[in-house]
Amino acid sequence: MMKTKKAIRVGIGGPVGSGKSTLCIELCRQYAKSRSVAVITNDIYTQEDAKMLMRAGVLEEDRIIGVETGGCPHTAIRDDVSMNMEAVEELESRFDDLEFILIESGGDNLTATFSPELADVFIYVIDVTEGGDIPRKGGPAIVGADLLIVNKVTLAPYVDVDVDKMKSDCTEKRGERPFLFTDVKKQIEIDNLVKWFDKNVLFTDVE
Repeated sequence: MMKTKKAIRVGIGGPVGSGKSTLCIELCRQYAKSRSVAVITNDIYTQEDAKMLMRAGVLEEDRIIGVETGGCPHTAIRDDVSMNMEAVEELESRFDDLEFILIESGGDNLTATFSPELADVFIYVIDVTEGGDIPRKGGPAIVGADLLIVNKVTLAPYVDVDVDKMKSDCTEKRGERPFLFTDVKKQIEIDNLVKWFDKNVLFTDVE
């Protein structure tokens, strides 16, 4: 019998160093024991992000595929998604029960978005060290991602960033679309991240 159920594909984008890989690790840590999970990472010339996930030990290595895009990271998630789709198909062939796949973009900028052909849900990650004006600059990812994560919030005092102003700017740019101010490594706002993921990715009823 042919498999008809497809895994939910969650695109995770953001600039270099914003915390995309750390977010993937945390989501795997939260769900891998109770859900069938896999991860695809994108790097231009290496598989460093895939190796980072493997070293973290949050998933079996055969549930992680590193895609070497060989060029602009935006292209592989937005324009010509064939390499990533091949990785999706490979993972779905390995695991009949696969529930969701995290697809981590290579380091990108505020113009990067995922093709709807590739990702069902789009999470965009920025961090306070990039500057408090990042939300004001807007762009498709800031405005349109299903969830915006502003990471490394504990570093705000050290980089002279006004978190309240950033929150106000996020509200202005995103309207009703949700955002979270986190420090994933320090476990800040992880509970709310999990609640959002349960409701919007796994469609689990939460209070």
